[in-house]
Amino acid sequence: MAVDKKEKAQVHKLALRGSSKTVAEFFEYSINTILFQRGVYPAEDFTPIKKYGLNMLVSSDDQVKAYIKKIISQLNKWMIGGKISRLVVVITSKETGEYIERWQFDVQLLGKSSKNRSSKKAPDKENATPQETASPEPEPEKTEAQIQEEIQAIFRQITASVTFLPVLDGNCTFNVLVYADADSDVPIEWGDSDAKEIKDGEKVQLRSFSTSNHKVDTMVSYRLAD
Repeated sequence: MAVDKKEKAQVHKLALRGSSKTVAEFFEYSINTILFQRGVYPAEDFTPIKKYGLNMLVSSDDQVKAYIKKIISQLNKWMIGGKISRLVVVITSKETGEYIERWQFDVQLLGKSSKNRSSKKAPDKENATPQETASPEPEPEKTEAQIQEEIQAIFRQITASVTFLPVLDGNCTFNVLVYADADSDVPIEWGDSDAKEIKDGEKVQLRSFSTSNHKVDTMVSYRLAD
C-alpha cells in the first residue's frame, strides 16, 4: 500500500511540532529549576507541580512568570521553524555585575542539514558565526516514557549540582539568551547581547535527551570561588 507523500509530510510536521513543544517545555522547567536550586529567588516564591514524574518547583512571582512565558512562547515558534541552536541561562551578581554561572542548552535538529546559526534573539541574544554543518541522523523512535526518563535524569543532575557548584553570595539576577538564525523574526523589545561567557570558568557537561527530531545537550560553567 503506497503512502501519500503529502500524508507523510503532514505526519512529520506533526511530529516536529510535538518535539518542539517537548523541548520548549523542558526549557521552561529548566529555567525554573535553576532559579530555585541556585537560590536566585526565595524558596517561598516557588510552587510545587508534578511534571516528568518528579516534584518540580516553578516561580509564582508574576514578573518572573511573565518573563519566562514570553521567552517560551517565542521559543516554541522558533523551534517549530528549526531556527534555534542554543538557549543560555546566565546568573549575574547584582553587586558586581559579574557572570557567576552559565547554563547552556545546545539544540540539534536531527536528520537535516542545518546552519550552526548566527543569532539574534532573546530578552538578550547572542551571536555565533554561521557554519554549514551536517546534523546527526534521526534518532530511533522513542516512547514518551523513554524521553521522560532522559529528561528526569537531567533534572536530577541539575538538582545534584548544588553539591559541586559554589554557593552564590549576595543578591543575584538572571538573563536568558537565545541563539537563533539571523533571518528569524525577533520581537522589537528583544536586543542583542554578548555571549556572557564566564572568564576562566570551570565547565561540567551534564546529560542530554533526544526526541526523534531534536537532541538537547546540557552544560554548566561557573566562576571558581575566590
